[in-house]
Amino acid sequence: MKCALVTGGSRGIGRTVCVKLAGMGYYVLVNYKGNQAEAEKTLELIKEKGGDGMLMKFDVSDRVQVSEILGKWIEENKDNTIEVLVNNAGIKDDVLLMWMKDEQWDNVLNTSLGGFFNVTRLIVQNMLMKRYGRIINIVSLSGLKGLPGQTNYSAAKGGVIAATKALAQEVGKRNITVNAIAPGFIKTDMTEGLDEKQLKMLIPVNRFGEPEEVAHAVAFFASPESGYITGEVLSINGGMYS
Repeated sequence: MKCALVTGGSRGIGRTVCVKLAGMGYYVLVNYKGNQAEAEKTLELIKEKGGDGMLMKFDVSDRVQVSEILGKWIEENKDNTIEVLVNNAGIKDDVLLMWMKDEQWDNVLNTSLGGFFNVTRLIVQNMLMKRYGRIINIVSLSGLKGLPGQTNYSAAKGGVIAATKALAQEVGKRNITVNAIAPGFIKTDMTEGLDEKQLKMLIPVNRFGEPEEVAHAVAFFASPESGYITGEVLSINGGMYS
């Protein structure tokens, strides 16, 4: 059984990615931190599309949880290798740096950057042994351009971008690719409070993106045919920044 793990898969971009990978024939491990109802809805959507999967509850920023829950699954499923890892889990807590509290910095960095490390370190070991893998990191326009009020988020996503490029060089010989996708304004829970009418004036295609457009790029990087593409960052922002 070929498997894919999507962190932060209960809603938004993560949910759409889960459904997309299920359509590619993957058994999808839907990671979530706390929202059981939304995670179950994602699993229902996967099954409605004819796919299958399971829920996997753990906080990517908690190294002990990752080791105990994900590590245990890996140990008990030696024949069911995770071929595709999508590091999607992330949080925002926007405030100007001069007013930023310690926990606002720590929580954002620990989830995106720490989560990438905690999860990827476990999974890449089996990929190396199997000599195949696709690692796709969901980053952000903020990690490329930097946005005011998002020093913590920009630092976290920028760190994952740099890590993407470094890891790609470490594992390329084993037929493992590591790429990143940097969405701009996408219609999800994260952008609900934003003024789309005002902001779309800054976007050449004059609209916010759809989660399905990000999932399409994930599917591209996840495919066997993308084996000669690694260490890349693909912007999906309607031409807003490149």
